[in-house]
Amino acid sequence: MQPDPEDLTARARIRDAALRLFGEQGFDRATIRGIADLAGVSSGLVRHHFGSKEALRDECDAYLARALARLNDQVRAGMATSETNYLTVAVSIFAPYRSYLSRALVEGRVAPLFDTLADLSAEWVAELDERRADPPEVPREARATVGAAMALAVIVLYEHVSRRLGVDVFSTEGQGLLARILLDLYSHPWLSPEEAAALRARLPEGSGSDKGKEGSR
Repeated sequence: MQPDPEDLTARARIRDAALRLFGEQGFDRATIRGIADLAGVSSGLVRHHFGSKEALRDECDAYLARALARLNDQVRAGMATSETNYLTVAVSIFAPYRSYLSRALVEGRVAPLFDTLADLSAEWVAELDERRADPPEVPREARATVGAAMALAVIVLYEHVSRRLGVDVFSTEGQGLLARILLDLYSHPWLSPEEAAALRARLPEGSGSDKGKEGSR
């Protein structure tokens, strides 16, 4: 992915230091002084750029959302050829921030990143819907939201996934294996449309069928 233009600035060093310490120590334990020391700047400069620790955390969240949006633009421009490649590239892009993401996602933060991922997933789902033989029963927004959560699960469960696969999923070898696994899963659905219809018919009447945003099919 192309680097962010600000990545050589003191502001970017502060942001990256915050991403690291918030991930390693948690928001409450990480301090402005510790972040400043790691970034090689003064505490005053941190406050000059961001004002408060809370605002710095908000910028960390927004930065990751921007990084995801840039990745999507590059995928659309032809740097990757499928949603599977998109997910594996995303895993590699966010590898340095896995501790921050894991902690923040569990705490219910990084809403900008999650919303961006869900919105971009909706674009992919819309394209897939054009090739579907059967009309979707569940709104696109709902499917994209759950798909975004499933995509982020590899990052949150990084330790367990790596342990079970026997390889660091953020390594080059691990990313290759992850791509092959995703290709196999996506190309061989666990249920046929007929089996899904039969199971759907057994659900309680009205169980979530009216949920989701209007016009999102």
